[in-house]
This record gives sequence, structure tokens and C-alpha cells, in this order.
Amino acid sequence: MVDVVVAGGGPVGMFLATELRLAGVEVVVLERSVDPNPHSRAFRLQPRTLDVLDSRGLLDRFRADHLDWPSAHFAGLRPLLDLGRTGGEHPHSLLIPQAHTERILEERAAALGADIRRGHELVGLRQDDAAATARVRLVGGEHAGGEYEISARYLVGCDGGRSAVRRLAEIGFPGTGGRVSALLGDVTLDDPDKLPSGIPGTLRTPAGLLMAVALEPGITRVLTTEFGRDLPDPETPMTLDELRDSVRRVTGEDVTMREPRWLSRFGDATCLADHYRDHRVLLAGDAAHVHFPIGAQGLNLGLQDAVNLGWKLAGEVRGWAPRTLLDSYDRERRPVARAVLRETRAQLALMNPDESINPLRELFGELLALDEVNAYLAALVSGVDVRYVFEDAEDGSLAGGYAPACAIMSAAGATRPAELLRTGRGVALLPEDSADLAELRAGWGDRVDMVGATVKGREGAAALLLRPDGYVAWSAASGLADDAVDGLRRSLTTWFGEPSEGPR
Repeated sequence: MVDVVVAGGGPVGMFLATELRLAGVEVVVLERSVDPNPHSRAFRLQPRTLDVLDSRGLLDRFRADHLDWPSAHFAGLRPLLDLGRTGGEHPHSLLIPQAHTERILEERAAALGADIRRGHELVGLRQDDAAATARVRLVGGEHAGGEYEISARYLVGCDGGRSAVRRLAEIGFPGTGGRVSALLGDVTLDDPDKLPSGIPGTLRTPAGLLMAVALEPGITRVLTTEFGRDLPDPETPMTLDELRDSVRRVTGEDVTMREPRWLSRFGDATCLADHYRDHRVLLAGDAAHVHFPIGAQGLNLGLQDAVNLGWKLAGEVRGWAPRTLLDSYDRERRPVARAVLRETRAQLALMNPDESINPLRELFGELLALDEVNAYLAALVSGVDVRYVFEDAEDGSLAGGYAPACAIMSAAGATRPAELLRTGRGVALLPEDSADLAELRAGWGDRVDMVGATVKGREGAAALLLRPDGYVAWSAASGLADDAVDGLRRSLTTWFGEPSEGPR
């Protein structure tokens, strides 16, 4: 028996594997595809995801040869959203193909010792009080069609919107069906200038939407969205003629395109899993939530699922997790997904080409010019607005929010919260002269790094307890008085279990 099986080797599954391996958890990744997917639906990592990658020391690898982008759009309207208004250390997104994100994370997972099995498809699942057992079929190669079983203490479905794990675990997936037909093609255009260009990159006509973006010399991504059309079976292979016909309907132009590198269809089905955990089976990423892809929010939402789940599942496997820790994954992440589903539906409604929507778009454009509205929506689409609700958080506390951008001064020199989180452990930043440091280290030092330090640049943060995912579990505005120390002990117990006298 292994500790954890992750079904699905896309970015979310690979990122979860890196988080588990960072905590010393044995993990097997099952991925149906024999080879990595060279195609990319998403092309953007949002500010909160950049914060997380920074906290794992990965950001420089992602940034290599890719551009920071200071803005985002809301429903294709002007003015654009200014990500600089979100604050934090990374007030911009990173333009990077999803295939590159997946490759970097797979390399990281493999380097940390994850057992990555490509060409292995999960086809069956059962669970009991002791284990979750997957039945796996081999895809491709001389043993194609062969099957085996693998048992794990936990199994996580990161296997996409048509998740086999979700279906086999019989977890409900309610929502709205598709009413929009979207076609995507990475193609060669004989006359790229023939495609009308919209602002900011999306053309809206009475017949639908068109986006055309140059991916590299000679290759253009053409994406059409039509409202109210009958949707074919999503499993039906898409053809280049379909894309040509859709471009003609939307623009009125006959556009010559050839040599398709990738063709794909999708809709606007919007669904959220009834729950993210069923005993020893959990869901993350598109297996837990699907929506119309706007601004790469699905990818970023899934990566945030992974970093929230990873340390909690590791704590359960390693034996130190308090009783309710793993259940907090569902409690924290489902509301975040629900908010994203609402927001993407709102954007798509504003993008509807029906002329009755035009006055609403005009009004929204005026609202976007207001600093407060622009900042609110920038935080919303970038994930920076996420704040978890903790029952024991005191008034004025930073608890529930992400680690503040601040300077940390300790005996080892100046650093940042992100640099202290590189190990994937919790971090307590406490006044250097605290008499309680030794006791706290003895009780929780095997799970939490206790750092004697001075926090500068953030009011109300004289002392902080950071969870491994970067969110603040507890804070004190000034020194460690007795009541503050009591609050810190309670928070340490809530998130990291009972104190111990030795390493685990």
C-alpha cells in the first residue's frame, strides 16, 4: 500500500504530487496519456499563483522566457483591470502556456521522488475503512490492456471535468448545462490580417465572439464562441471545416486556414461537486469544478486547490493532523470555487452578443473606470481576494488572509515570508526576545519552523503563524502577552495538532 495515489497528471495533479513529496509522503501519479500534452488551453498564471510558486522557490523557473502582464480583462471590456491595484509582491500575471506549466511541475515532482506512471488509466475504484483501491489499465505499449490494482491510504482525483474518480465515487456534480458553443484551433492563416481584431483581443459581433492570437511565427490561435447553438457531443472530433464555418458566421469573412496543430471544442457547462471528500477519496481541480474558461481561472483555481490540500493530506498521512484538518479542505475551497463559477458566468453573460446586453456593457465600462470597482474586480479575477473564514479569528486579526508582503529581520538576516515557506512547513514569526520560543519549539518544532524575528512593513503583524499554503493562521498586533501566547497555542493545536516532545 502506498500513501497517496493521484489520478491525473495535469498541472493540478503534478503540483499536488510536489506538495506531498515535499512533506515526505509516498505518492503515485496515474496519467492516461503516454506523452505529455503539447497543447495549452490556458496561458496565464495569476498573482496569487505566483505568490505560491514563489513560496516554493519555483517562480524563477516559470518566469524564464515568459512575460509578466500588468492587466486583465473583465468580459472583454475597457478599461482593463489594473493588477497593480491588487497589492502584494506580484501585482501582475505571467503569460505562460499551460503545457510549459505542466512540464515544469512534472519535472519538479519527479525530482522530489514522485512515482509518475504515464499510460496508466484509472478504470475502477473501491474504498473501505483502511484504503482506497484503484483498478488501473495500461494504455499503449506491449502490455496495453493489462490491468492491476493499487491501494493507497488516500486517492485524489485530479482527472479533469469528466473525472472517472468523481463518477466512480458517486459524488454529485450539479450545475447548468452548456448553452454556448466554443471552437478552438491552432492553425496557419494564409492572410492573418484578414481576421478583424477586437479590444482587448476579442471581437464581439451580433453573431458571436472571435479571438485571434499569434502563438508563435506562423501559428495563430483562433477561438470562436457562439450563443444559442445546438451543442454536439463533446466527444465528437472537431474538424477544421467547423472552425472555418464558425469564423464565417461570426465575422462574415471567409478566412483561409490550414495545417491545424490542435482543434478542440468546449462549452459553458458550470458545475460544482457536492463535496470534495468522500472518506478516502478527494477531488481537486476540474474534477471538482468546471466553468467557461475565462482568464485561465480554472487552471489557477486548481493549483490553489492543490496547495491547500497538499499539506493537510500530508499531515493526515504523517499522523499529526488534528481531527478536522482534512475536512477543512472542502470547507475552504468549495466557497472559492462557487465564487469563481458565479463570476465567470457573469462575464459570459456580459459577452453575449445580443443587442439587449449593450446598455449593460456600456454601464459596466463606466464602472470599470472607477478605481474602487477596478481594484475589486482585479482582486476577484486574480484570486487575491480569497480570505478563509476561521471561527477562532479575533477582530482585527490577519488570520484567513494570505501572508502579507513584509520584511523579516532575524539573526540570519533579512528575508521574506515566501523564502521561509520553501520547506512546505508552517512558520511562526515571533519576537526574538520571546521567552516562549523554546517551549513552542519543543511542542511543535517538528511541524512548524519557529523563527525569532522582527516583522517590518506590515502594521498589525508583530507576530504571525503561517500555514504551509501561505495563509495566516494567527497574528498578534504587538508583543506576546500571555493572552496572545494562549491564542497562538490554540491556533497551533487547531492547524498542527497536539504538542509533542520529539520528532515524528
